[in-house]
Amino acid sequence: MRARRLIAAASVAALGLVSLAACGRSAPDVAAYVGDTTYSMSRVDEIYDDAQRMFGDAVREQASRAGATPSPDQLRSPVTRQDVVNLLVSIDLGKRVVAAKNISVPDQVSPEELQQPLRMPAGAEYAKLWGEWIDISEALGQQLPPGELSDESVMAVYRALEKTGQIDSGLTVAQVRQLFGDGGFVRSGAAVSAALQEEAERADLSVNPRFQPLGVPSLVGNGQALIVYSLPYIDEDGPVTDVSTPEPVPSSGPADS
Repeated sequence: MRARRLIAAASVAALGLVSLAACGRSAPDVAAYVGDTTYSMSRVDEIYDDAQRMFGDAVREQASRAGATPSPDQLRSPVTRQDVVNLLVSIDLGKRVVAAKNISVPDQVSPEELQQPLRMPAGAEYAKLWGEWIDISEALGQQLPPGELSDESVMAVYRALEKTGQIDSGLTVAQVRQLFGDGGFVRSGAAVSAALQEEAERADLSVNPRFQPLGVPSLVGNGQALIVYSLPYIDEDGPVTDVSTPEPVPSSGPADS
């Protein structure tokens, strides 16, 4: 993608986290605690397995119509358990913020609209969670005061997009600023991430080390398609990367590829 201006569909960042081990909540079968809510590894596996199954079924059906046989790699969605935890925690924190600020969240984005950018059938719970999250994040982005447009924040977003392979790599700050135009989606992302960070502290967020650093799901449009990516946490001064690294907690399932 050359220097076309990016227009955000939804863009937020990741959270500074407290480890399970650090706060005494270290059950290996728990992915995350948000306040009194516990997200178990089995819940994460349920959403992940459903996404993989539905993706594989859709690929088989499409291949069958073409008279082809898909390979095992083609039957595997790029969705990971990390992606699932990112969504669950982001939705939980986002709901708490909109409730506290009395922000209305219209039901605008359907799973059907996300099938192409997510490469996921609309019937998958993963796609439904994405639809719920975009509604929340867009409502927050529209109601919260915009964040600062610092070089650090701009480049943090750029580097996250660069990892997707869907944007030119090696651009300078000046080139990225030209690419991003007025940077509205960077400003709204910084504002949303700050609100989520504050709520995470109030809710005593704790995350299994297996899922750190926790990213918050993001979408941005390049004028032709939507790019799915995940950002590091951004505050007004730039990206936050100082996340504690506690002793590993055993996982309940195989690591994602």
